[in-house]
Amino acid sequence: MTQRWWTSDLHLGHENILHHTHRPYGNIDDMNIDLIERWNDRVDPEDEVYVLGDVAMGAISEMLKLIGLFHGTKLLVPGNHDRCWEGLRTKKKSQVDQWRAEYSAAGFVLLGSEEEIQLGDRTVTVSHFPYYGDSRETERFVEFRPIDRGQWLIHGHVHEKWRQRERMINVGVDAWGGVPVAEAELIELIDAGPEELPRIVWRR
Repeated sequence: MTQRWWTSDLHLGHENILHHTHRPYGNIDDMNIDLIERWNDRVDPEDEVYVLGDVAMGAISEMLKLIGLFHGTKLLVPGNHDRCWEGLRTKKKSQVDQWRAEYSAAGFVLLGSEEEIQLGDRTVTVSHFPYYGDSRETERFVEFRPIDRGQWLIHGHVHEKWRQRERMINVGVDAWGGVPVAEAELIELIDAGPEELPRIVWRR
């Protein structure tokens, strides 16, 4: 049976992420390979995966070539490090469109920066960004945050800072031990109500 999975903030090819979030790798090649293996151990080729931004950094075109190695239909809600994100102030529309074509060619179905998705019997907001909070001390990209209208929010961006904070669930790999999250797990968290949950430690 087809399943839906959720993840974000893979940061393929980003050497500094090893130190920023204490990922257990000596180099980015090991990290990239292990991320693919962890993903494919859970996700079947016929499954769907919602990727909530920040796929890769560094040599983006080279890193996008890896996307075909990840199982499943991959739906991307772009984040601030994705070249196809419309919020990039340094890019002209033509450049963003060009990058959107590259991400699509790599195997992504491109979604908007904010979506409403049905999870179980609830409609939730989906965005790269949380309602509030950041991976750094400074609150960034405030103008691009979704407005809290009382819905649950599935997001990324904050890396290891939390797995759940109140009605915000962070599906980033640094909060879930390096793996995508099954949609059934998200529904269980939502059914249990607002909570404060720390990261699951990433081990090899």
